[in-house]
Amino acid sequence: MQLIDTHVHLNFDVFQSDLEDVSHRWREAGVVRLIHSCVEPSEFEEIQVLAARFPEVYFAVGLHPLDAHKWTAEFEDIIPYRVCSNPKVIALGEMGLDFYKANNLEQQKAVFIAQLFLAEQLNLPIIIHCRDAAKPMAELLQDFWKNHQPLSGVMHCWSGTPEETQCFLDLGLYISFSGIVTFKNANQIQAAARMVPRDRILIETDCPFLSPVPRRGKRNEPAYVSYVAEKIAQLRCIDVDNLAAQTTENACKLFGLSLSPLSPQ
Repeated sequence: MQLIDTHVHLNFDVFQSDLEDVSHRWREAGVVRLIHSCVEPSEFEEIQVLAARFPEVYFAVGLHPLDAHKWTAEFEDIIPYRVCSNPKVIALGEMGLDFYKANNLEQQKAVFIAQLFLAEQLNLPIIIHCRDAAKPMAELLQDFWKNHQPLSGVMHCWSGTPEETQCFLDLGLYISFSGIVTFKNANQIQAAARMVPRDRILIETDCPFLSPVPRRGKRNEPAYVSYVAEKIAQLRCIDVDNLAAQTTENACKLFGLSLSPLSPQ
């Protein structure tokens, strides 16, 4: 069984002491590729080092909505430069809207739109963070799509309703589920996981956050994406190998990944 964890944060301090052991566990679990997300461009150098250290790690560059206040006009040059500097950059993000922890609506929108323009120019998929913002997110993307070629991308760590899910599917986006889908009372998320078409579903850990059952309460890590796969397979009444194969194929298609054997960087 081959798995792709489409959203990790391995550069966080909680991994510094045992990252080599963490990598052994993800390989034993069948995780063959990982997409390392970026909270802000200043992380680029350390993420780049991780991608060189672990051949299966690819990564994105972008600015998280909760850091929208850090945006400057220079980022419109810095981000393309970073993309062109390393062939393992395969997406922009994570970017989006978050009104759970912040209320700077207009600032977040402006920064998100600026990054959408960059993704269009660079012809890269986008990793979208959306928390308590489904309606304004859908409206913003619909407006952007009207005047531009629709972008490919993923709603990461999805926790919306089936109705919201369908809205983003209609926009052509992939939907990625994290360990939240394994939680006991995650009924709406589980309903969404049942309805996403087989060619549009992805899985992730968003580690070190949101450890799935039965690891809930502990530090999350890429190996645990197998628990997400098992839960979604159960919800969809299919074999976990089938779910793994489909989500791996979907991730390769979205991010332009190959499963050819890797050599050390």
